Amino acid sequence: MPAIEPLSRLIGINLSLLNKEERILLEAGLFARIYEELKELFAVQEKNYFRLLRLTREQENTMLEAGFVHTIIKDILSTGEYDLKGIAQYTDTFEEVVEEFVTGQNTNPSAIFLRRLINLHSSVRRDLYSFIINKIIDQLMKTKNDLNDTSSKDDVCSAK
Repeated sequence: MPAIEPLSRLIGINLSLLNKEERILLEAGLFARIYEELKELFAVQEKNYFRLLRLTREQENTMLEAGFVHTIIKDILSTGEYDLKGIAQYTDTFEEVVEEFVTGQNTNPSAIFLRRLINLHSSVRRDLYSFIINKIIDQLMKTKNDLNDTSSKDDVCSAK
């Protein structure tokens, strides 16, 4: 089952009503939201370091983005569930390439590698992803409710 299915059910989206292109766009949008939430969490972890360096917000974002894959791999390794060889096998990538991400020699992963890495990360850090997914769902529901409230007010105004 693709990762998008359980999430789409939680937020009330019937995937069978979407064509293939719409599903891909939905998955990409959710992937982008998960990426932003992870980046925000990593920024909190590095807050003191960034303060010491007196970085601007833009510089912080650049550092977070450049080190994103490194941070994910480091977090997977910290669980003890996978070593570099296991990460390489799971992501179907050469171990040397994974090592390049760890050492910072490579900061530009392919989309396929990043997707597989985040899938692996989500399997070893279920609690973290549960928190992120719940936060995204709460934000989506708030937006949906705000839209419904606006729509209801527009209906009342047009009825007068």
